[in-house]
Amino acid sequence: MRDAFPRPAFTADTVLVRDRERGWEVLLVRRGNPPFQGLWALPGGFVDAYEPPEDAARRELEEETGIRFEGPLRLLGVFGGPGRDPRGWTVSAVYMGLVGPSDAAEPVAGDDAAEARWHRLDALPDLAFDHADVLASARGVLEAGSVHV
Repeated sequence: MRDAFPRPAFTADTVLVRDRERGWEVLLVRRGNPPFQGLWALPGGFVDAYEPPEDAARRELEEETGIRFEGPLRLLGVFGGPGRDPRGWTVSAVYMGLVGPSDAAEPVAGDDAAEARWHRLDALPDLAFDHADVLASARGVLEAGSVHV
């Protein structure tokens, strides 16, 4: 009998933002594997069984960028629109954190990330998945001033 309640794959992503003199920057990784190999994306990945989503977001951030972020994370939103991941139905809890303007955290790509670096939020490269929509939500939060360092 078919499961009456199909379940999506569950992922957690992090929008880590820093304020620079030239404006907001967001930390992105260049995907080293399909899908969207070679495109930029938010650091993130699959939540392990029984792992709290925020813990998964922090773990994936550190695995993919080498940055251990211990500051507060706020839930930006839950994204699960159809077609966001060609591997199948995937729902992501996306967390947002801010680092101070003088924070010199420089990423080092790891795990399945081919590259990791900061990008200006107003000059983003082509993005994987629905991460352009996610970052539009993050921009709205920043412009509203509802997140502080």
